[in-house]
Amino acid sequence: MPIEISDAQVLEALKSVQDPDLHKDIVSLGFIQNLRICEGTVAFDINLTTPACPVKELLQSQARDAVAAIPGVEQVNVTMKAEVKATKGPDTAALKGVKNIVAIGSGKGGVGKSTVAANIAVAFAMDGAKVGLLDADIYGPSIPIMMGQPGETLIRDNLIQPKVAHGIKFMSMGFFAQGDQPLIWRGPMAHRAVEQCLTDVEWGDLDYLFVDLPPGTGDVHLTLVQTVPLAGAVIVSTPQDLGLTISKKTLRMLQETNVKILGIVENMSYYLCTHCNERENIFGRGGAKDASLKMGIPFLGEIPLDTAIRKNSDGGAPIVISEPKSASAKIYRDIARALAAQISIANFNSVKLEVVEEPA
Repeated sequence: MPIEISDAQVLEALKSVQDPDLHKDIVSLGFIQNLRICEGTVAFDINLTTPACPVKELLQSQARDAVAAIPGVEQVNVTMKAEVKATKGPDTAALKGVKNIVAIGSGKGGVGKSTVAANIAVAFAMDGAKVGLLDADIYGPSIPIMMGQPGETLIRDNLIQPKVAHGIKFMSMGFFAQGDQPLIWRGPMAHRAVEQCLTDVEWGDLDYLFVDLPPGTGDVHLTLVQTVPLAGAVIVSTPQDLGLTISKKTLRMLQETNVKILGIVENMSYYLCTHCNERENIFGRGGAKDASLKMGIPFLGEIPLDTAIRKNSDGGAPIVISEPKSASAKIYRDIARALAAQISIANFNSVKLEVVEEPA
């Protein structure tokens, strides 16, 4: 006679599985859905807070093992799903379909911020998220080239249509310029352009919209934080002391406008010789990582100097999608997943969990 298995047994077993980022068990977090038991087979869904969860495989394995240990269980089928939570903030009609807006900034130009933004955005899409990328860098809009989609945009029903490439929607300040002509805008013009790219573009439903900011601090940054609620910001820096000093100013400016810093990325961290594989720290070593630890800000990862990153960006295809098995692509994927975790943590901490007391 087969041993009877109850829902309560399964849920009790699954309480042993903890989300290492949210520090709660997956049952209390409400991740377990669609539980079915048929004789010796147990099936259920684990509905995570992001498809880019860095511990997805770990949670799946631990949940399967926990349920398999129940007497009478012969087979466990675990389906991984995700439902991205939205940033909590002031009610706004702008971008109603966009759940999380993340700014990506730097203290100075030339640190590879746009390359990082493009690769992170595409990496999120590769993990199954609905992603948009706004190139708000009025001084050097480069995303159209990196996405392989220069040229003008279309307008339909009074809304600007974002371009689509590599699984993401994107819009750029570069579409407002003619050829090599610079954008010579005073503050009010920059303010209106950013506002237009946020509210007059048909973004549709997105899990994440990444905004590539101009370097430094200024009108674009203020317009962004005043127009829409941000999930947070990522700071890109090099290990160099000068770059770090200037990046800290951008970081402090964002903090003073109540924007959460989700993490720091160190770009151009080192160079690996293609002949002897020796590591050379051209711009110093570990400066951004050390700074993040001192400031209590998550360090998302370090990216090497790699000619393949530059070649693929110039060719219109970020390395995460053009050379997905390369070491640099893996680094970007890991950074994207670490960022996804920080966004989920920030959203989780912004909501008071309702505590339901079990009857005595």
